[in-house]
Amino acid sequence: MFGWEFPPHISGGLGTASYGLTKGLAKSGVEILFVMPKASGDEDSSIGHIINASDVVSKTDVFLENYWTNVNFLSISSSLIPYLGFNDYEQLREESLHKGASVSHLGEKYTFSGKYGANLMEEVARYAMVAATIARENEFDIIHAHDWLTYLAGIVAKKISGKPLVIHVHATEFDRSGESVNQAVYDLEKLGMEEADAIMAVSNLTRNIVISKYNIPESKVFAVHNAVDFSETKATGRNHSINEKIVTFLGRITFQKGPEYFIEAADKVAERLPGVRFVMAGSGDMMNRMVKRVAKLNLGSRFHFTGFLKGDDVNKMYSYSDVYVMPSVSEPFGISPLEAMRSGVPVIISKQSGVSEILKHALKVNFWDVNALADAIYALLTYKGLNNMIVRSGLDEVNSFSWDSAAQLVKRIYIDTLEKR
Repeated sequence: MFGWEFPPHISGGLGTASYGLTKGLAKSGVEILFVMPKASGDEDSSIGHIINASDVVSKTDVFLENYWTNVNFLSISSSLIPYLGFNDYEQLREESLHKGASVSHLGEKYTFSGKYGANLMEEVARYAMVAATIARENEFDIIHAHDWLTYLAGIVAKKISGKPLVIHVHATEFDRSGESVNQAVYDLEKLGMEEADAIMAVSNLTRNIVISKYNIPESKVFAVHNAVDFSETKATGRNHSINEKIVTFLGRITFQKGPEYFIEAADKVAERLPGVRFVMAGSGDMMNRMVKRVAKLNLGSRFHFTGFLKGDDVNKMYSYSDVYVMPSVSEPFGISPLEAMRSGVPVIISKQSGVSEILKHALKVNFWDVNALADAIYALLTYKGLNNMIVRSGLDEVNSFSWDSAAQLVKRIYIDTLEKR
């Protein structure tokens, strides 16, 4: 399995999904060799043995304990950065070159000379080179590649080993960039989809994009919805120490997440309800534009930008929130609403999200309908009966979702793919 992040070092839902799915597969008897750009050594100790790529090349006989000995990590030197758009990555690299400095990600330094590794595609190629070595020196039945940065690695592993390739589409370039796609990224996504023996998409929304935008036969594309693993955590519960109501947006401040629609709706709610504060928790390329918009609307005294939150800070934010809003323009799935519901927070989600396919106890609006979004926020803050019903039923609903069920479906796809060869 090729990925690029795993708890506790995660940048978004992909790391969480990788952990939940891998854990579920291991429980069902699937042995997994998990390859990632950089394992930091502080991953959950119950996961199993963690191995650096240099060890893999020179010590291929180290396998391995079980998973919690069935999953093992191979760490490779790479500056892959999850969730960073192609243009943003190029800007970061140019700034690093201009400063003559090294870039560090997850504790691994990679020095840019200006001649080599000066673009994201080079990093993808480096990852694929390591994948070739791993494919030559290890025994496995099937290859599973998560998202476009690892598709080339999966393709190379397939060519080297002759084993089937399954790719997992957590997002597409259309989700990240709308219709203004980066052609190089699109081409790599399409290549991965064409070379794959089977494709798993995190929702029917994403499955339809794969079929319609990439011209992939629908017979080899399957929807496997994400879940949330609450088995090792306790519900946070509400913190009532703050008198004012708090409405929260938690996610990357990028085009895909629709932060501008949250701000416009906040302005409308603020006109009607004076005792409400709004929080935008996250970071991204639209941050400065959003700060300026809040200032122009004279919302500064009631609007708070926290920056990127992780771990316990995320749970604390949920505990302070009275309403959680996810107005995504295109959200392949969306795990954060499930986490909010687990904390007893009523949620509002866009109809343009994969999670809306499975959630019944959430208010749903079109991302562009600012008036409907404002009305939904107002209703949850004002009508106690509606709020209580959404919270109570939502908590029951979210606790019914299981990574074990998703893993069983993935295992079935593995078996069917192997049987077709």
